[in-house]
Amino acid sequence: MTANTPAQARKLADFLCFSIYSANLAFGRAYRPILDELGLTYTQYIAIIALWEQDGQTVTSLGEKLFLESNTLTPILKKLEAMGYLRRARDPGDERQVLVSLTDAGRALRERGLEMNLVEACGLTPDEFANVQQAVATLRDSLIKATKTTTVGFR
Repeated sequence: MTANTPAQARKLADFLCFSIYSANLAFGRAYRPILDELGLTYTQYIAIIALWEQDGQTVTSLGEKLFLESNTLTPILKKLEAMGYLRRARDPGDERQVLVSLTDAGRALRERGLEMNLVEACGLTPDEFANVQQAVATLRDSLIKATKTTTVGFR
């Protein structure tokens, strides 16, 4: 679709936002078998991945990495804590902050969870996969920046 396409001529498939949304749904279906085996939701899984990368984060920094507000992230962390995958504790240096750390069981999920490799399922070469991932991350970051400074029109 070009920028000059009249609004009434646009079809759902012409909207980039719908392509991203529907690709996200397809990723969810692709991840479902292993996540079911692990007993995790996708959001729980990405929280654990972020903790594999950097254990002992504050809830605030973890939320920023996952693009989740504290009121959304906290119930996820509570569930993972109840499952025995992480622990939450007040930061002794700043009682206002809560630190999140993986337990041994949370670290052990890494071996099972890393079996998920969807490069082949995406129908892309490893280089194409990396390029698409980078383009989507750039798109996300640009949209975040744009919505902080202006009102974004619909296209």
